[in-house]
Amino acid sequence: MIREKSGKKQIKLPKGVIAVTPPSFRRERALIKQGVWPVAGCDEAGRGPLAGPVVAAAVVLDPKRIPKGIDDSKRLTPERREALFEEICATASFSVAFASPARIDRDNILRASLWALKRAVDSLPEAPKHVFVDGRDRLGTACDCEAVIGGDGIVVSIAAASIIAKVTRDRLMCALAQECPGYGFESHKGYGVPEHLEALGRLGPSVHHRSFFAPVVAAREKHQPWTIKRDADLFAPDGEIPAISAAV
Repeated sequence: MIREKSGKKQIKLPKGVIAVTPPSFRRERALIKQGVWPVAGCDEAGRGPLAGPVVAAAVVLDPKRIPKGIDDSKRLTPERREALFEEICATASFSVAFASPARIDRDNILRASLWALKRAVDSLPEAPKHVFVDGRDRLGTACDCEAVIGGDGIVVSIAAASIIAKVTRDRLMCALAQECPGYGFESHKGYGVPEHLEALGRLGPSVHHRSFFAPVVAAREKHQPWTIKRDADLFAPDGEIPAISAAV
């Protein structure tokens, strides 16, 4: 028997371009078939910056109204993220939580991020029966929690949470730019780009900077040397300066 060739024309990608499969609702749908619902996805934005909070989001998508085009927030343009943010907010249940620079300084960036993620899950309007979280660390939630490495590119609920977290944080950093002009928060959102490092060296750290990230420590030594001695007195009674966390 001779099979007819498909009428669909295969698209040949340019050399060096890799096709990326968008995240799917497959894992959520499998749980729904088992009677497990609500199912949430959660993710955070802002682990790497030198300033501003970590913002965590948890999202429960409506299976009948999933906005088209949801993807890992890093793969989307700012304009597309903004549009999807509005669509997700209009069709899904979600919550947002923040880990302040002070909490990051106290707990370290990983613990502060996990705290914010759990708080976002706990703040959902309806408690989920299962949670997917981006990364390798599970959360101490009351329900089952499944960590998915690279989850924002695999599980659509996590991808939706990545969009909510990213857009919320970007908007917040633009607001902080009005409060603390000169650092360029509105453009780099607190990341350690040359423009930000130059401003740190010139102005010194603001109240929104993370005290123990290495470039901020260097700026504190220049502009606020008494804070370095205070840290040594607080954390190392023998006079030795404590280990400094680096940006993730």
